[in-house]
Amino acid sequence: MSRQSTRRQFLQQSSALGVAFWVGSSTRVWTQERSANEVIRFACIGVEGKGKSDREDAAAHGEVVAVCDIDEERLEKAAAANPKARKYYDYRKLFDEMGDQIDAVTVSTPDHTHAPAALRAMRMGKHCFCQKPLTYTVAEARMMREVAAEKKLCTQMGNQGTASSGHREAVQIVRRGDIGQVREIHIWTNRPIWPQGQGRPPEKPVPPYIHWDEFLGPAPYRPYSDAYTPFKWRGWLDFGTGALGDMACHTCNMAVMSLQLFNPIAVEAQHDPEWTGEARRESYPKWSIIKFEFGPRGDLAPCTLTWYDGGKRPPEELHPGVKQGISGSLVIGDKGSIFSSDDYHNNYVLLPKEKFENFKKPEVERSPGHFTEFAMAIKEGKPELAWSNFEYAGRLTETILLGNVALRAGKRIEWDGVNMKVTNAPDAQQYVTREYRKGFEV
Repeated sequence: MSRQSTRRQFLQQSSALGVAFWVGSSTRVWTQERSANEVIRFACIGVEGKGKSDREDAAAHGEVVAVCDIDEERLEKAAAANPKARKYYDYRKLFDEMGDQIDAVTVSTPDHTHAPAALRAMRMGKHCFCQKPLTYTVAEARMMREVAAEKKLCTQMGNQGTASSGHREAVQIVRRGDIGQVREIHIWTNRPIWPQGQGRPPEKPVPPYIHWDEFLGPAPYRPYSDAYTPFKWRGWLDFGTGALGDMACHTCNMAVMSLQLFNPIAVEAQHDPEWTGEARRESYPKWSIIKFEFGPRGDLAPCTLTWYDGGKRPPEELHPGVKQGISGSLVIGDKGSIFSSDDYHNNYVLLPKEKFENFKKPEVERSPGHFTEFAMAIKEGKPELAWSNFEYAGRLTETILLGNVALRAGKRIEWDGVNMKVTNAPDAQQYVTREYRKGFEV
Protein backbone atom coordinates (compact mmCIF):
# COMPACT_ATOMS: atom_id res chain seq x y z
CA MET A 1 0.00 0.00 0.00
CA SER A 2 1.37 3.46 -0.94
CA ARG A 3 2.13 6.10 1.63
CA GLN A 4 -0.47 8.37 -0.04
CA SER A 5 -3.21 5.70 0.22
CA THR A 6 -2.37 5.04 3.87
CA ARG A 7 -2.51 8.73 4.69
CA ARG A 8 -5.83 9.16 2.89
CA GLN A 9 -7.36 6.33 4.94
CA PHE A 10 -6.01 7.92 8.12
CA LEU A 11 -7.59 11.27 7.25
CA GLN A 12 -10.95 9.57 6.63
CA GLN A 13 -10.83 7.58 9.88
CA SER A 14 -9.73 10.55 11.98
CA SER A 15 -12.70 12.64 10.79
CA ALA A 16 -14.86 10.86 13.36
CA LEU A 17 -12.77 12.40 16.13
CA GLY A 18 -13.82 15.98 15.48
CA VAL A 19 -16.71 18.08 14.21
CA ALA A 20 -16.81 20.97 11.77
CA PHE A 21 -19.74 23.27 12.39
CA TRP A 22 -21.30 26.49 11.19
CA VAL A 23 -21.58 29.56 13.39
CA GLY A 24 -23.89 32.39 12.34
CA SER A 25 -24.47 33.11 8.65
CA SER A 26 -20.93 33.57 7.43
CA THR A 27 -18.38 32.52 10.03
CA ARG A 28 -16.87 29.08 9.66
CA VAL A 29 -15.14 27.38 12.54
CA TRP A 30 -13.09 24.21 12.15
CA THR A 31 -12.88 22.80 15.65
CA GLN A 32 -10.88 19.60 15.50
CA GLU A 33 -7.96 19.12 17.84
CA ARG A 34 -5.65 17.18 15.57
CA SER A 35 -2.14 15.82 15.64
CA ALA A 36 0.21 16.92 12.86
CA ASN A 37 -0.54 13.75 10.88
CA GLU A 38 -4.28 14.50 10.82
CA VAL A 39 -4.00 17.98 9.30
CA ILE A 40 -4.86 18.37 5.61
CA ARG A 41 -1.73 19.73 3.94
CA PHE A 42 -2.51 22.20 1.17
CA ALA A 43 -0.46 23.63 -1.67
CA CYS A 44 -1.97 26.88 -2.96
CA ILE A 45 -1.33 27.79 -6.60
CA GLY A 46 -2.29 31.39 -7.35
CA VAL A 47 -2.36 33.22 -4.04
CA GLU A 48 -3.86 36.70 -4.52
CA GLY A 49 -7.14 37.96 -5.90
CA LYS A 50 -9.53 35.02 -5.52
CA GLY A 51 -6.50 32.98 -4.57
CA LYS A 52 -6.17 34.97 -1.38
CA SER A 53 -9.54 33.85 -0.01
CA ASP A 54 -8.89 30.30 -1.23
CA ARG A 55 -5.56 30.04 0.60
CA GLU A 56 -7.14 31.61 3.69
CA ASP A 57 -9.85 28.95 3.55
CA ALA A 58 -7.16 26.29 3.15
CA ALA A 59 -5.30 27.63 6.19
CA ALA A 60 -8.54 27.61 8.21
CA HIS A 61 -9.17 23.95 7.36
CA GLY A 62 -5.64 22.58 7.45
CA GLU A 63 -2.07 23.73 6.93
CA VAL A 64 -0.71 25.60 3.92
CA VAL A 65 2.66 23.97 3.29
CA ALA A 66 3.40 25.52 -0.11
CA VAL A 67 2.43 28.71 -1.96
CA CYS A 68 2.99 29.32 -5.66
CA ASP A 69 2.55 32.40 -7.83
CA ILE A 70 4.25 33.86 -10.93
CA ASP A 71 4.22 37.31 -9.25
CA GLU A 72 6.95 37.44 -6.59
CA GLU A 73 5.37 40.45 -4.85
CA ARG A 74 2.13 38.53 -4.39
CA LEU A 75 4.05 35.42 -3.43
CA GLU A 76 5.86 37.27 -0.65
CA LYS A 77 2.54 38.52 0.79
CA ALA A 78 1.20 34.96 0.86
CA ALA A 79 4.41 33.67 2.42
CA ALA A 80 4.22 36.31 5.14
CA ALA A 81 0.71 35.09 6.01
CA ASN A 82 1.88 31.43 5.91
CA PRO A 83 5.45 31.55 7.25
CA LYS A 84 5.92 27.77 7.27
CA ALA A 85 5.00 27.40 3.61
CA ARG A 86 7.67 26.89 0.96
CA LYS A 87 7.60 29.37 -1.94
CA TYR A 88 7.45 28.54 -5.65
CA TYR A 89 6.75 30.43 -8.84
CA ASP A 90 6.46 27.23 -10.94
CA TYR A 91 3.85 24.67 -9.85
CA ARG A 92 5.75 21.94 -11.74
CA LYS A 93 8.75 22.37 -9.45
CA LEU A 94 6.41 22.45 -6.43
CA PHE A 95 5.01 19.03 -7.34
CA ASP A 96 8.44 17.61 -8.14
CA GLU A 97 9.85 18.65 -4.76
CA MET A 98 6.83 18.34 -2.45
CA GLY A 99 4.62 15.75 -4.09
CA ASP A 100 4.78 13.45 -1.07
CA GLN A 101 4.20 16.29 1.42
CA ILE A 102 0.78 17.57 0.29
CA ASP A 103 -2.74 16.13 0.39
CA ALA A 104 -4.69 18.74 -1.57
CA VAL A 105 -4.27 21.76 -3.82
CA THR A 106 -6.12 24.97 -4.49
CA VAL A 107 -5.82 26.25 -8.07
CA SER A 108 -6.71 29.94 -8.38
CA THR A 109 -4.79 30.93 -11.49
CA PRO A 110 -5.90 32.43 -14.83
CA ASP A 111 -8.27 30.13 -16.73
CA HIS A 112 -5.72 28.82 -19.23
CA THR A 113 -3.58 27.22 -16.49
CA HIS A 114 -6.37 25.61 -14.43
CA ALA A 115 -6.23 22.21 -16.10
CA PRO A 116 -2.43 21.92 -16.54
CA ALA A 117 -1.90 22.58 -12.81
CA ALA A 118 -4.95 20.71 -11.48
CA LEU A 119 -4.55 17.60 -13.64
CA ARG A 120 -0.90 17.27 -12.72
CA ALA A 121 -1.88 17.36 -9.04
CA MET A 122 -4.83 15.00 -9.43
CA ARG A 123 -2.79 12.40 -11.30
CA MET A 124 -0.50 12.42 -8.25
CA GLY A 125 -3.53 11.60 -6.10
CA LYS A 126 -4.11 15.09 -4.68
CA HIS A 127 -7.59 16.37 -3.86
CA CYS A 128 -8.37 19.55 -5.74
CA PHE A 129 -10.25 22.82 -5.20
CA CYS A 130 -10.22 24.76 -8.48
CA GLN A 131 -11.69 28.13 -9.32
CA LYS A 132 -14.36 28.64 -11.97
CA PRO A 133 -14.66 28.09 -14.82
CA LEU A 134 -13.19 24.70 -14.06
CA THR A 135 -11.11 24.76 -17.25
CA TYR A 136 -10.21 26.76 -20.33
CA THR A 137 -11.62 24.25 -22.84
CA VAL A 138 -14.51 21.81 -23.09
CA ALA A 139 -12.12 18.88 -23.54
CA GLU A 140 -10.24 19.79 -20.35
CA ALA A 141 -13.50 19.87 -18.36
CA ARG A 142 -14.27 16.31 -19.48
CA MET A 143 -10.74 15.26 -18.59
CA MET A 144 -10.92 16.80 -15.09
CA ARG A 145 -14.18 14.97 -14.39
CA GLU A 146 -12.81 11.64 -15.59
CA VAL A 147 -9.51 11.88 -13.69
CA ALA A 148 -11.27 12.84 -10.45
CA ALA A 149 -13.52 9.77 -10.80
CA GLU A 150 -10.68 7.45 -11.78
CA LYS A 151 -8.53 8.53 -8.82
CA LYS A 152 -11.52 8.69 -6.42
CA LEU A 153 -10.57 12.21 -5.38
CA CYS A 154 -12.50 14.83 -3.45
CA THR A 155 -12.97 17.97 -5.52
CA GLN A 156 -14.78 21.29 -5.53
CA MET A 157 -15.11 24.09 -8.08
CA GLY A 158 -15.22 27.62 -6.71
CA ASN A 159 -18.81 28.59 -7.44
CA GLN A 160 -19.75 29.52 -3.90
CA GLY A 161 -23.41 30.14 -4.69
CA THR A 162 -23.92 26.37 -4.74
CA ALA A 163 -23.62 26.46 -0.94
CA SER A 164 -26.26 29.18 -0.45
CA SER A 165 -29.68 28.19 0.88
CA GLY A 166 -31.40 30.40 -1.69
CA HIS A 167 -29.75 28.53 -4.55
CA ARG A 168 -30.70 25.17 -3.05
CA GLU A 169 -34.30 26.25 -2.47
CA ALA A 170 -34.61 27.49 -6.06
CA VAL A 171 -33.24 24.19 -7.38
CA GLN A 172 -35.90 22.27 -5.45
CA ILE A 173 -38.68 24.63 -6.56
CA VAL A 174 -37.82 24.00 -10.20
CA ARG A 175 -37.23 20.26 -9.75
CA ARG A 176 -40.54 19.57 -8.03
CA GLY A 177 -42.47 21.42 -10.75
CA ASP A 178 -43.74 24.45 -8.82
CA ILE A 179 -43.29 26.63 -11.92
CA GLY A 180 -44.23 23.84 -14.34
CA GLN A 181 -42.30 22.65 -17.38
CA VAL A 182 -39.50 25.04 -18.31
CA ARG A 183 -38.89 25.84 -21.96
CA GLU A 184 -37.14 29.21 -21.74
CA ILE A 185 -34.29 30.60 -19.61
CA HIS A 186 -32.55 33.99 -19.76
CA ILE A 187 -29.28 34.87 -17.99
CA TRP A 188 -27.50 38.24 -18.12
CA THR A 189 -24.42 39.88 -16.60
CA ASN A 190 -22.63 43.21 -16.27
CA ARG A 191 -19.41 41.63 -17.57
CA PRO A 192 -17.04 42.38 -19.19
CA ILE A 193 -15.61 44.93 -16.77
CA TRP A 194 -12.17 44.65 -18.40
CA PRO A 195 -10.95 45.46 -21.93
CA GLN A 196 -12.22 43.26 -24.78
CA GLY A 197 -12.77 43.59 -28.49
CA GLN A 198 -9.28 44.90 -29.29
CA GLY A 199 -6.05 43.79 -30.90
CA ARG A 200 -2.71 42.90 -29.36
CA PRO A 201 -1.28 45.62 -27.11
CA PRO A 202 2.30 46.94 -27.56
CA GLU A 203 5.14 45.04 -25.91
CA LYS A 204 6.55 46.30 -22.61
CA PRO A 205 9.52 45.22 -20.49
CA VAL A 206 8.78 42.35 -18.12
CA PRO A 207 8.82 43.61 -14.52
CA PRO A 208 11.58 41.95 -12.46
CA TYR A 209 9.02 40.37 -10.11
CA ILE A 210 6.98 38.67 -12.90
CA HIS A 211 7.89 35.19 -14.18
CA TRP A 212 6.44 35.67 -17.64
CA ASP A 213 7.18 32.21 -19.05
CA GLU A 214 5.32 30.60 -16.15
CA PHE A 215 2.39 32.99 -16.62
CA LEU A 216 2.13 31.97 -20.27
CA GLY A 217 2.20 28.31 -19.30
CA PRO A 218 0.43 26.34 -22.05
CA ALA A 219 -0.34 29.43 -24.17
CA PRO A 220 1.72 30.33 -27.26
CA TYR A 221 4.60 32.66 -26.55
CA ARG A 222 3.91 36.38 -26.81
CA PRO A 223 5.73 39.45 -25.47
CA TYR A 224 4.73 40.82 -22.08
CA SER A 225 2.26 43.69 -21.66
CA ASP A 226 0.66 45.06 -18.53
CA ALA A 227 -2.63 44.85 -20.46
CA TYR A 228 -2.73 41.17 -19.43
CA THR A 229 -2.01 41.12 -15.70
CA PRO A 230 -3.37 41.21 -13.12
CA PHE A 231 -7.09 40.45 -13.67
CA LYS A 232 -7.27 41.83 -17.24
CA TRP A 233 -6.26 38.46 -18.70
CA ARG A 234 -9.93 37.44 -18.71
CA GLY A 235 -10.70 39.19 -21.99
CA TRP A 236 -7.79 37.74 -23.99
CA LEU A 237 -8.41 34.58 -26.00
CA ASP A 238 -5.13 32.92 -25.03
CA PHE A 239 -5.62 33.37 -21.29
CA GLY A 240 -9.28 33.76 -20.30
CA THR A 241 -12.76 32.63 -21.21
CA GLY A 242 -14.35 36.08 -21.39
CA ALA A 243 -17.56 37.25 -19.76
CA LEU A 244 -19.23 33.87 -20.27
CA GLY A 245 -16.45 31.93 -18.56
CA ASP A 246 -16.15 34.45 -15.75
CA MET A 247 -19.77 34.53 -14.63
CA ALA A 248 -21.91 31.82 -16.23
CA CYS A 249 -20.78 29.08 -13.82
CA HIS A 250 -22.37 31.34 -11.17
CA THR A 251 -25.43 32.78 -12.85
CA CYS A 252 -26.41 29.69 -14.87
CA ASN A 253 -25.71 27.32 -11.98
CA MET A 254 -29.24 27.08 -10.60
CA ALA A 255 -30.83 26.48 -14.01
CA VAL A 256 -28.21 23.93 -15.04
CA MET A 257 -28.43 22.00 -11.77
CA SER A 258 -32.22 21.92 -11.54
CA LEU A 259 -32.91 21.18 -15.20
CA GLN A 260 -29.96 18.91 -16.09
CA LEU A 261 -28.74 21.30 -18.76
CA PHE A 262 -25.85 19.17 -19.96
CA ASN A 263 -24.79 18.43 -23.55
CA PRO A 264 -26.82 21.01 -25.49
CA ILE A 265 -27.78 19.81 -28.94
CA ALA A 266 -26.89 23.16 -30.56
CA VAL A 267 -25.40 26.56 -29.69
CA GLU A 268 -25.49 29.80 -31.66
CA ALA A 269 -23.87 33.18 -30.89
CA GLN A 270 -24.37 36.80 -31.89
CA HIS A 271 -21.65 39.35 -31.17
CA ASP A 272 -20.39 42.90 -31.53
CA PRO A 273 -20.18 43.51 -35.34
CA GLU A 274 -16.85 45.30 -34.86
CA TRP A 275 -15.28 42.07 -33.62
CA THR A 276 -13.22 41.47 -36.75
CA GLY A 277 -9.62 41.24 -37.90
CA GLU A 278 -6.91 41.37 -35.23
CA ALA A 279 -9.44 42.00 -32.45
CA ARG A 280 -11.16 38.69 -33.27
CA ARG A 281 -7.84 36.86 -33.21
CA GLU A 282 -6.78 38.33 -29.85
CA SER A 283 -9.74 38.99 -27.56
CA TYR A 284 -13.42 38.33 -26.91
CA PRO A 285 -16.07 40.70 -28.33
CA LYS A 286 -17.43 43.71 -26.47
CA TRP A 287 -20.83 41.99 -26.24
CA SER A 288 -22.44 38.70 -27.10
CA ILE A 289 -25.80 36.93 -27.01
CA ILE A 290 -25.50 33.13 -26.98
CA LYS A 291 -28.40 30.71 -27.33
CA PHE A 292 -28.10 27.13 -26.06
CA GLU A 293 -30.66 24.55 -27.25
CA PHE A 294 -31.42 21.44 -25.17
CA GLY A 295 -33.43 18.43 -26.21
CA PRO A 296 -35.68 16.31 -23.94
CA ARG A 297 -33.98 15.07 -20.77
CA GLY A 298 -36.09 12.28 -19.26
CA ASP A 299 -39.39 13.93 -18.26
CA LEU A 300 -38.00 17.43 -18.86
CA ALA A 301 -39.17 19.35 -21.92
CA PRO A 302 -36.83 20.72 -24.59
CA CYS A 303 -35.73 24.25 -23.70
CA THR A 304 -33.43 27.11 -24.59
CA LEU A 305 -31.05 29.14 -22.44
CA THR A 306 -30.05 32.57 -23.73
CA TRP A 307 -26.98 34.34 -22.34
CA TYR A 308 -26.44 38.12 -22.56
CA ASP A 309 -23.30 40.13 -21.76
CA GLY A 310 -21.72 43.50 -22.57
CA GLY A 311 -24.88 45.46 -21.73
CA LYS A 312 -27.35 43.28 -23.63
CA ARG A 313 -30.51 42.23 -21.75
CA PRO A 314 -33.65 40.13 -22.29
CA PRO A 315 -36.95 41.98 -22.82
CA GLU A 316 -38.17 43.38 -19.48
CA GLU A 317 -41.76 42.35 -20.26
CA LEU A 318 -40.68 38.77 -19.55
CA HIS A 319 -40.57 39.60 -15.82
CA PRO A 320 -43.16 42.31 -15.07
CA GLY A 321 -43.12 43.84 -11.62
CA VAL A 322 -39.47 43.28 -10.74
CA LYS A 323 -36.40 45.37 -11.53
CA GLN A 324 -34.06 43.75 -14.00
CA GLY A 325 -30.71 44.82 -12.53
CA ILE A 326 -27.27 44.60 -14.11
CA SER A 327 -27.07 40.82 -13.66
CA GLY A 328 -29.81 38.25 -13.34
CA SER A 329 -31.51 34.96 -14.03
CA LEU A 330 -35.03 34.24 -15.27
CA VAL A 331 -36.37 30.67 -15.54
CA ILE A 332 -39.78 30.60 -17.23
CA GLY A 333 -42.18 27.70 -16.68
CA ASP A 334 -45.71 27.14 -17.91
CA LYS A 335 -47.05 27.73 -14.34
CA GLY A 336 -44.82 30.64 -13.34
CA SER A 337 -41.27 31.97 -13.30
CA ILE A 338 -38.39 32.26 -10.88
CA PHE A 339 -36.36 35.48 -11.06
CA SER A 340 -33.11 36.50 -9.38
CA SER A 341 -30.96 39.61 -9.66
CA ASP A 342 -28.32 37.89 -7.50
CA ASP A 343 -25.39 36.31 -9.38
CA TYR A 344 -25.45 33.37 -6.97
CA HIS A 345 -29.25 32.99 -6.87
CA ASN A 346 -29.27 33.38 -3.09
CA ASN A 347 -32.25 35.73 -3.40
CA TYR A 348 -35.15 35.06 -5.74
CA VAL A 349 -38.75 36.00 -6.50
CA LEU A 350 -41.53 33.79 -7.85
CA LEU A 351 -43.68 35.37 -10.55
CA PRO A 352 -46.43 36.40 -10.85
CA LYS A 353 -46.15 37.57 -7.26
CA GLU A 354 -49.88 37.34 -6.55
CA LYS A 355 -49.99 33.67 -7.55
CA PHE A 356 -47.19 32.74 -5.13
CA GLU A 357 -48.17 35.09 -2.28
CA ASN A 358 -48.57 32.25 0.24
CA PHE A 359 -45.90 30.02 -1.21
CA LYS A 360 -43.99 27.89 1.31
CA LYS A 361 -40.29 27.54 0.59
CA PRO A 362 -38.89 23.99 0.50
CA GLU A 363 -36.72 22.68 3.31
CA VAL A 364 -33.15 22.19 2.09
CA GLU A 365 -29.88 20.90 3.44
CA ARG A 366 -27.90 23.84 4.80
CA SER A 367 -24.26 23.98 3.82
CA PRO A 368 -21.52 24.30 6.46
CA GLY A 369 -19.69 26.47 3.92
CA HIS A 370 -18.40 25.96 0.39
CA PHE A 371 -14.78 25.20 1.30
CA THR A 372 -15.82 23.36 4.46
CA GLU A 373 -17.75 20.91 2.26
CA PHE A 374 -14.52 20.20 0.40
CA ALA A 375 -12.52 19.68 3.59
CA MET A 376 -15.22 17.43 5.07
CA ALA A 377 -15.27 15.38 1.86
CA ILE A 378 -11.52 14.79 2.22
CA LYS A 379 -11.76 13.88 5.90
CA GLU A 380 -14.66 11.49 5.37
CA GLY A 381 -13.60 10.13 1.99
CA LYS A 382 -16.95 11.14 0.47
CA PRO A 383 -16.57 13.25 -2.71
CA GLU A 384 -20.36 13.77 -2.83
CA LEU A 385 -20.24 16.00 0.28
CA ALA A 386 -18.90 18.76 -1.96
CA TRP A 387 -21.91 19.87 -3.99
CA SER A 388 -19.82 21.39 -6.78
CA ASN A 389 -17.47 18.42 -7.15
CA PHE A 390 -15.98 17.85 -10.57
CA GLU A 391 -18.61 15.26 -11.54
CA TYR A 392 -21.14 18.10 -11.58
CA ALA A 393 -18.83 21.07 -12.15
CA GLY A 394 -17.14 19.40 -15.10
CA ARG A 395 -20.48 18.94 -16.84
CA LEU A 396 -21.57 22.49 -15.97
CA THR A 397 -18.30 23.85 -17.41
CA GLU A 398 -18.65 21.79 -20.60
CA THR A 399 -22.07 23.34 -21.21
CA ILE A 400 -20.89 26.88 -20.54
CA LEU A 401 -17.71 26.74 -22.61
CA LEU A 402 -19.59 25.44 -25.66
CA GLY A 403 -20.83 29.01 -25.89
CA ASN A 404 -17.28 30.14 -26.60
CA VAL A 405 -16.88 27.37 -29.19
CA ALA A 406 -19.91 28.75 -31.07
CA LEU A 407 -18.71 32.32 -30.58
CA ARG A 408 -15.28 31.64 -32.05
CA ALA A 409 -16.68 29.40 -34.79
CA GLY A 410 -18.92 32.23 -35.98
CA LYS A 411 -21.79 29.88 -36.78
CA ARG A 412 -24.45 27.69 -35.18
CA ILE A 413 -22.84 24.49 -34.00
CA GLU A 414 -24.56 21.14 -33.49
CA TRP A 415 -23.10 19.10 -30.65
CA ASP A 416 -22.67 15.38 -29.97
CA GLY A 417 -21.89 15.48 -26.26
CA VAL A 418 -21.18 11.78 -25.84
CA ASN A 419 -18.42 11.86 -28.46
CA MET A 420 -17.46 15.52 -27.91
CA LYS A 421 -17.89 16.36 -31.58
CA VAL A 422 -19.19 19.36 -33.49
CA THR A 423 -21.18 17.42 -36.07
CA ASN A 424 -22.05 20.13 -38.60
CA ALA A 425 -18.89 22.27 -38.69
CA PRO A 426 -15.57 20.37 -38.55
CA ASP A 427 -13.61 23.63 -38.51
CA ALA A 428 -15.16 24.47 -35.12
CA GLN A 429 -13.71 21.33 -33.51
CA GLN A 430 -10.39 23.13 -32.96
CA TYR A 431 -12.04 25.26 -30.28
CA VAL A 432 -13.14 22.24 -28.23
CA THR A 433 -9.52 21.67 -27.24
CA ARG A 434 -6.21 23.51 -27.70
CA GLU A 435 -2.53 23.03 -28.43
CA TYR A 436 -0.17 23.20 -25.43
CA ARG A 437 3.25 24.74 -25.25
CA LYS A 438 5.95 22.18 -24.52
CA GLY A 439 6.32 21.48 -20.83
CA PHE A 440 2.75 22.48 -19.95
CA GLU A 441 0.78 19.67 -21.59
CA VAL A 442 -2.20 18.04 -19.89
